Amino acid sequence: MKYKHLLFDIDGTLVDNESAVINTWQQTIQELVGRHFEKDELTFVLGIPGVTTMKKLGIENSEEAFARWSELFQEHRNEISLFDGIEEMINELKNKQYKLGLITSRTRDELSNDDALCKIFHLFDIAICVTDTAHPKPSADPILAYFEKTGATPAETLYVGDAAYDSQCAVNANVDFALATWGNAKKGISCKYQFDMPHDLIELLL
Repeated sequence: MKYKHLLFDIDGTLVDNESAVINTWQQTIQELVGRHFEKDELTFVLGIPGVTTMKKLGIENSEEAFARWSELFQEHRNEISLFDGIEEMINELKNKQYKLGLITSRTRDELSNDDALCKIFHLFDIAICVTDTAHPKPSADPILAYFEKTGATPAETLYVGDAAYDSQCAVNANVDFALATWGNAKKGISCKYQFDMPHDLIELLL
């Protein structure tokens, strides 16, 4: 298999944090604007930067509001876990000498405040966060930033994610995309591969 660099989205791909994220948004919106959103009304927040979500919701002072969201999120940290099979998959890929990267809409603080992610974070060579480029996903900028730091090329890179933003980011960077459906990803998102279980990636590479 030609791939040498394997890039991963975090939320919904490596880490199951949907419950924690949506519960925190419910709490934050109720506190800031006094409006209740049902959980199914907030699924659009998954996989996009928090400040972007604030703007979409029409909440003023979005950066200050997101800071409050970050505080409230700490109350829900125990709801976060790695998806089954992720820790084993990442360890096996590392043992086989693949270069591993993270392409995420999280901030640096969000990376360091995730007890589940910390179990595997040290195995990744580079993490490109939302604040590391001028334009976040679905722009190609995050993957291009990874190329700049590592010397990787599109032809030897595979990006694994669970959302349309991830697919579009890969397309814009001319990189093959694999859709991870072991979480709550919507099937039908444009991709070269579809993985129903983390081990499916290992089987592809071997």
